[in-house]
Amino acid sequence: MTLPDGYGSNHENKVCKLKKTLYGLKQAPRMWNEKLVNVLLELGFEQNLGMLKYFLGIEVLKTKDGLCLSQRKYCLDLLAEFGLTGCKPVNSPIEANHVLTYLCEQDNQVLLDVSVYQKLVGKLIYLSHTRPDIAYSEHYLSQYMHSPTNAHFKIALRLLRYLKGSPGNGILFKKGASLDLRAFADSDWGKCVNSRKSVTGFCIFLGNSLISWKSKKQSTISRSSAEAEYRAMCAATCEILWLLNILKELKVDIKLPVSLFCDNTAVISIAANPVFHERTKHFEIDLFFLREKISKGVIKTVGVTSENQTADVLTKGLPVQAHEKVCKHLGLFNCFAY
Repeated sequence: MTLPDGYGSNHENKVCKLKKTLYGLKQAPRMWNEKLVNVLLELGFEQNLGMLKYFLGIEVLKTKDGLCLSQRKYCLDLLAEFGLTGCKPVNSPIEANHVLTYLCEQDNQVLLDVSVYQKLVGKLIYLSHTRPDIAYSEHYLSQYMHSPTNAHFKIALRLLRYLKGSPGNGILFKKGASLDLRAFADSDWGKCVNSRKSVTGFCIFLGNSLISWKSKKQSTISRSSAEAEYRAMCAATCEILWLLNILKELKVDIKLPVSLFCDNTAVISIAANPVFHERTKHFEIDLFFLREKISKGVIKTVGVTSENQTADVLTKGLPVQAHEKVCKHLGLFNCFAY
């Protein structure tokens, strides 16, 4: 800042102090907040919000078992906005083993008002912050944001009908002495008919509480189901490493190795066998990455049956009974039902 006229050489090493923060500066929001807080304190207000109960549409509820995060009001407002408050609910967010492409013979007409679909999916994305049971459906619908058809919009409305049956469901952080990390990784090989890319799904538990999950289409095409599963395990391993760093900064000691559950015996064999195979050379980097973490004692691969694969709900639509079983494993809880 240029010094005012009249300042001599004695003031060459001095700067001017602003009495009022200018708009557009990075420090402006912080300075205005500091000014507001000081004024309110001078007027006699106390800076004490108490226990957290509601934040950005997420309700924080205490139960005898722990802490529940729910978006019940947000979900009910969403149903009312699209006129489905009185609709008949369904028991699953998406049909089991569904296949839908742009070449489907029925309802393949592009929506005239794309903004309605985009608005709905955008709100569903925010709702999935406490609803891992809709993560795959939301991931699937978000792939058609620019040119959705009537068929896609019907799937989105079906998802709303599913939410109508359990608007109060949320994530329950359970009390417990264990702070061990556990992860489940799964994939659905060649799920996307248009690109033949597979879907990765993983969920990670701290003790008995779900703390991280993801449903995402893989960036490359896998040539076998084993390759797709292996890529899913590597994605889960990256998330585990990030969580370990966060927990370390919070002074939380985590017992190693972290158990990574997979229902593909071939993948577990490949991860345990240090011998390089010709048929695995197209995902060589992933091989070395996961094997390195196993050899260092960070990750331990564990086999699990397909019936007990919790990450299944993040890669495909499941039958009603299987979907309800996985929801219990994820720790979904409805505080408003009691």
